Amino acid sequence: MSLPVFDPACRRCERLNSFLKEVKRDNPDYFCQPVPPFGVKQPKLLIVGLAPGMHGANRTGRPFTGDYAGILLYETLHKFGFSNRPESVAADDGLKLKQCRISNAVKCLPPANKPTGAEISTCNAYLAQELAGLRQDTVVLALGGIAHNAVLKALGLKLKDYPFGHEKFYSLPMGLVLATSYHCSRYNTQTRRLTEPMFHAVFRRICRHIRK
Repeated sequence: MSLPVFDPACRRCERLNSFLKEVKRDNPDYFCQPVPPFGVKQPKLLIVGLAPGMHGANRTGRPFTGDYAGILLYETLHKFGFSNRPESVAADDGLKLKQCRISNAVKCLPPANKPTGAEISTCNAYLAQELAGLRQDTVVLALGGIAHNAVLKALGLKLKDYPFGHEKFYSLPMGLVLATSYHCSRYNTQTRRLTEPMFHAVFRRICRHIRK
């Protein structure tokens, strides 16, 4: 029996489930559940991140919402016409995505933002279902190496054939286009590993593909 794209009741990873309960005890107002994908059902662009952040998606219940990692992402989505607002601060802030959906390789908050290989594999079945529902020619943007590897695993492709790197674009056998970028985390942006012009360059290429 295949899994759905998302299961809000999933508790398959014991470590993550226990950690969410612990965080909820300390932060009763936090979401502290598996975080659902956000955006349109049939996107032209699917963005795949790593996992919910402690005080971002795990707090608000929406990917990349409410913490530093979402600042550059949502500003960029707005600049290139994929959202109606440049900021994402809460799940009820009125922000809507256009032709775009955002998901994560792991749907639950991991301790220290580091999911185990087993947890990534367990959650990969949901990502596989999400990818299977995409139309051909959809662009899948993987933010960071873990998300990149998770996408390839979900599609049954070999990592060695599609190495990760910033601003890489791959035409995949099933008709999807895989784009890659360094993750828009606080660390990467503050250390200048990922700059705004670098991120914008990725989105310019995505837009050329989508709107050609």
